[in-house]
Amino acid sequence: MTGPASTAALPLARLLGHAADAVGAVRAGQSLNDALARCPVPARPGTQALAFHALRWLGAAEVVRRRLAPKTPPPEVESLLLVALALLWPPGDPPYADHTLVDQAVAATTRRAPRSAGFVNAVLRRFGREREVIVAAALAEPLARFNHPGWWLDRLRADWPDRWQAIADADNVHPPMTLRVNVRRTTAAAYLDTLAAHGIDAVASGGAAISLVRPVPVTQLPGFAEGIVSVQDANAQLAAPLLLAVPLPPGARVLDACAAPGGKTAHLLELADLDLLAVDRDAARLARVDATLARLGLRAETRVADAAAPARWWDGRPFAAILLDAPCSSSGIVRRHPDVRWLRRGSDLPVLAATQARLLDALWPLLAPGGRLLYVTCSVFSNEGSAQIDAFLQRAGDAALSASPPSPGQLLPLPDNDETPPSPGFPGAADGFFLALIEKLPSTPKKTAR
Repeated sequence: MTGPASTAALPLARLLGHAADAVGAVRAGQSLNDALARCPVPARPGTQALAFHALRWLGAAEVVRRRLAPKTPPPEVESLLLVALALLWPPGDPPYADHTLVDQAVAATTRRAPRSAGFVNAVLRRFGREREVIVAAALAEPLARFNHPGWWLDRLRADWPDRWQAIADADNVHPPMTLRVNVRRTTAAAYLDTLAAHGIDAVASGGAAISLVRPVPVTQLPGFAEGIVSVQDANAQLAAPLLLAVPLPPGARVLDACAAPGGKTAHLLELADLDLLAVDRDAARLARVDATLARLGLRAETRVADAAAPARWWDGRPFAAILLDAPCSSSGIVRRHPDVRWLRRGSDLPVLAATQARLLDALWPLLAPGGRLLYVTCSVFSNEGSAQIDAFLQRAGDAALSASPPSPGQLLPLPDNDETPPSPGFPGAADGFFLALIEKLPSTPKKTAR
């Protein structure tokens, strides 16, 4: 059996070495994106494919490694061994034949740590011989069964006692590649025809969303460079239409707080003519907003600033609408970012919740009476969603959840949580998000004493 097409150009042993470096960096607390940025460009696609697979099954690989080699090997050997064990773990059709993977893993070890090549060979071959028994024993441990840290599973179990296992399992499924059609330029139906003409199978996913049956590089998407289409999860595409459900007049002032990388910023401008200010504290990430808008032929003012400190950047003119895509645990998009589950700590959640509350309190005074603020997180944890908004509504006496349209609330990364029913051929559920649309009640004139 051959591996993914993206790995075909380079020897598997070399890609395994790069993937081991990336996984080792994640285990040391670095993001996968940063680790991949250090990988040679020709090896990056194949390395990413292997690293994604390894991180999805890293818990199982760690349990098996401890069982087969109780003494922890050196980091450069352990990370390679974990990548190989994750690739040999039986979640389904393995990407490589066992003998090919073992041979190439040993070759990679010979390059990295020659004295450990025999050790790696012995561990992997024993796993191949005794896989059924070893896997059955490993699955008794939650880390191997669900491939999430224990604190994460505890949080899911507390928030979703009837669905936590399904959510954890969904996190290990490849996410669909979903597109957002630029409705200023074309329609979803017309773009479906364009995709079909290029031999790309896709299905409508509601609104301007189209999901590909099989992912393709963006460079192969017709019209991508010209701004006809963008990549954005179907549930993420709910934000802009929800905030604009009550139409705003042309030129209305809108704030996109914590705007990077700019998908929702662009969607707002595709739907309406707005005087939009996009704020983000990270200059490098904000540059991605500018690049996205340039590709799409859209314009907005972008500003490097801390949205939680408006005194430093706000000109005093109220906004008709505010989108707050708040920093969060990213627990709803872990399928797309499999390193997140291994980088986060349970202690991060109270810090993130405090940041979200601070942003809500800081931005609320900037909203005009009668305006709407949309609070969004890509999280499935209730303290970043329903609990956060319940607390804010108790603090803000002039705030109320919108009745028309109603807020979607919590959307889980499960098929029955999608806004639209699955279409035939649709490859999977949308990501986990929380969306709450909050109205600012008009001020009531005070009665004068007689």
